[in-house]
Order: sequence, then C-alpha cells, then structure tokens
Amino acid sequence: MANKLRLGIPKGSLQDATIALFERAGWRIYANGRSYFPTIDDAEIECMLIRAQEMSRYVEKGVLDAGLTGIDWVVESGLDVESVTSLVYSKQSRQKVRWVLAVPEDSPYQKAEDLAGKVIATELVEVSKRYFAAKNVDVKVEFSWGATEVKPPTLADAIVEVTETGSSLRANRLRIIDTVMESETRLIANRSAYADTWKKHKIDSLALMLNAAISAQGQVGLILNVEKVNLPAVLSVLPALNSPTVSELSDRNWVALNTILEEGVVREVIPRLKAAKATGIVEYPLNKVVL
Repeated sequence: MANKLRLGIPKGSLQDATIALFERAGWRIYANGRSYFPTIDDAEIECMLIRAQEMSRYVEKGVLDAGLTGIDWVVESGLDVESVTSLVYSKQSRQKVRWVLAVPEDSPYQKAEDLAGKVIATELVEVSKRYFAAKNVDVKVEFSWGATEVKPPTLADAIVEVTETGSSLRANRLRIIDTVMESETRLIANRSAYADTWKKHKIDSLALMLNAAISAQGQVGLILNVEKVNLPAVLSVLPALNSPTVSELSDRNWVALNTILEEGVVREVIPRLKAAKATGIVEYPLNKVVL
C-alpha cells in the first residue's frame, strides 16, 4: 500500500515494553487484548501483533514491511531481512539478554564438553546445534514448548534458555556454565520495502526516534549559572554526555551551563556544583536524546 507502513509489534513478553517505548518516542499504540491489530496515532502506520519468534518470516515474505524482534530469532530463522538498528531494551531492563547453557546445581557438568551424548532442551534449536557443533560436542537438541527450566534433570540433562537476571534459573536450582549468545531487540525490515524511498524514510525515522527515547532513559538535563572565575572548578566536577553548552549571560561575568547527566549521579553532583559556587541549578526530565 502506498504511504502505509505495515509494522510488526512483538506479542508476548516484549509487547508492553515495546508499546511503552513507542509512547516515549511519540507514538501511542492502543492494543485491545482480543485483537491482533492494535491502533496507532499515525495514519501512515498499520500495526500487527506477531510473536517475536515469527517476525523474521513475515518480514522476509513482505507480509510486514518492518518489525521489532530479538536478533536471536533472526539468527535462529536464518532468513534474509534488513537489520535497521539495534534497540537495547527488554522486558525488565535496558540491557542485552543472554541465552545460556544451564545444568542442575548438583550435576557434575562444568562445561559444554561434559554434555557429550546428553539431551539439551531449548526453544533456540538451530543456534544451540551450531554452538555444540562448533565445539565438536555431539548432543541431542530437542525443541522445548515452554517451561524449559523445569525439564532438567528428568526430561533433559541441560537447557539453553534466555535470561536477563538469572533469577528464574536460580529459583529452579539451575547453574549457568556458559553463554551461548547475547541478544537485543532489533528493528528489521523487508529488503524490498527498505529499498522503497518513502518506506525507508519512515522506517529510518522510527529508528531515530526509538533510539532517542532509549538514550533519554536514565538521563536528566541540568542547567546552572556560574561566575566565569569559578567555571573551571564547576567543569571539573561536571560529568557530561558531551561537552556542556556554555552560554553568555547579560552580566558578562557570568555564564549558563546546560548539560546531560546520568540520573543516578545527580544527587552526588549537585552538592559538588553548589560547593564550586554554581547557582540557579535546575534539573529537568528528558524525553528524547538524539546522538
């Protein structure tokens, strides 16, 4: 369709985090619990909820022009899609997730090579097969339909499972012995769609604004005034994303500084700025940061 981008939103664990990210980027997506076609406040975009595991297939076929999914499922599928940009966010955090090889806590296995001839349960079958093949370890990799953590030691000897914090694995008395791969969310596109001038511009605009929203997370802006004679002392205690913007004030002996800080350090930096004789210190929230 002309001037209409068909966009896949990952259904499942990433759905809420993705919709929240779009809202921070400037798009409101309204998902009805019973519909696979959420509405969006952009007449040029049509959304469809698709499981992340299947996103690459529908993007490659052209059913969707673009979609968000984990790079793990792109690699697992082996399909040919355009990787537009990395978007480092996940269900619980702003960090990459890991697919790890895990075994029961009380098992004798210490490394992948110890699992020769054993059964491995996972959703990430092809990647796991390649992982063991690269180590020349002969194992049987079985597809897991879910609840993978409960399968060792009765239904499998080990698992390859995704984790952010490792808490679920520990709760199920499992021990990580290796990382199979790291993963992050990617905005992917159909190659023909990405070759279309209008769709490429729309997809690239999405990428820009989504990344800007991610960059703003955990950051705040800070403005302050300082007498020029005290400027070196203020700059020495002021960490910044880039060099702070320094502007002349009507009083030529004073300047204004504008900078971006990690939110977690502000409580330490502001007292130090005050001690360096900065005044008029104002902290303000950020919605987007374009790097």
